[in-house]
Order: sequence, then C-alpha cells, then structure tokens
Amino acid sequence: MTLSTLATVALAVVELPYAYDALEPYISAETLHFHHDKHYAGYVAKLAELTEGTRYASMPLEEIVTSSDGAIFNNAAQAWNHVFLFEQFAPRAKHHPTGALRRAIDDEFGSVDELRRRMTTAATSLFGSGWVWLAADKDGRLYIISKQNAGTPLTDGLTPLLAIDVWEHAYYIDYRNARKDAVEEMWHVIDWEKIEERYRPFDV
Repeated sequence: MTLSTLATVALAVVELPYAYDALEPYISAETLHFHHDKHYAGYVAKLAELTEGTRYASMPLEEIVTSSDGAIFNNAAQAWNHVFLFEQFAPRAKHHPTGALRRAIDDEFGSVDELRRRMTTAATSLFGSGWVWLAADKDGRLYIISKQNAGTPLTDGLTPLLAIDVWEHAYYIDYRNARKDAVEEMWHVIDWEKIEERYRPFDV
C-alpha cells in the first residue's frame, strides 16, 4: 500500500516500502520497528478510535488533516506525516536532485548543499518535538518550514516535498540525544527521485 492509496484508505497502516534493515547503518532496523510498528501504527489506531462514528471516519487522511483540530488533527497529521517520511527514504537512493527541482533549489537557496545546511540547522534548533519541511507554494517556489508537534505545511496550503522528523522516537535509539548527527546521517537515504516526483506538478 502506497501513499497514494490513502486517497481511499485513511485508517489503515501503510507498510514500509523496504525491509526494516534496508536503511542501515544510517537508520537501524530497531529504530524502524519502533518508529513504524509502534509510534506510527499507534497514531493510526488512535485516529480510528477517535473518528469512529464521526464524519471523519470515511474521509481520506489528507482531508482529515486539513479539516480537523485537537486530538483528531494531531493523530491524523502524525499518521500522514509518517507515511510521507517513510516513502522518501530508499536503500539505493538518488543522492542529488536534478531537473526542475534542482533549478528551484538553486534559485531559492543557491545550492543543494545550502538547502541541506539550512534544513539541518532548522531541525537541530527546533525546540521540543516537531517537523522541518521543504515545501512548495502554488507557483513552485520553495520554503523551509518548521512546525512543532504534528504540524504540516498542508494546513498552510503548501505542498510538502521532504520531511525531517525531529521527535525523539525518530532517532534516539541510534543517536541518543545527538539530533544533529541523526539529521546529517538521514541525508544518506533521502531519495531525491521521490522528491522530484513530488515536485513534478510544478515542472511546467
């Protein structure tokens, strides 16, 4: 089941698109077991409980995120964010963006290295738990967005392209409190082919 399937299936756990140990040594199998099977699956289960018998029960997950608040929003957004996150990783990742996305990065940030530096800095400096995003507006212009807790650019009318999860459960098993190390190692498994695919609607 892929992210696109969530258009019709909101309250189901989406399996990883690779083996649990496929991202080692950058993200361990143990981390993925806890991150996917416990934390992410927990958000899905809680969301199903909260939405049972409500108008949200039959909604696509993204629609729940953009139309809810409180506990329903928190669990829906965390479920959506995690599927989005897991799908941007690959064991044989394309390490550099090309084409329209590369041009947009160069125009906005000067270089891919500078984008990585700024996103890593944003992730390292975000207080508490949350997410750092690369997102595009309706014209394809790129932004780095920091959000606390379950925050997502979807609620700002932006299109998410790339996510950094800075909740401790995303990295503490492998890196303890060294968040910056975790973020820097994560870049090794970011699949820029997937990010380019997400940017393709703006390649006009």
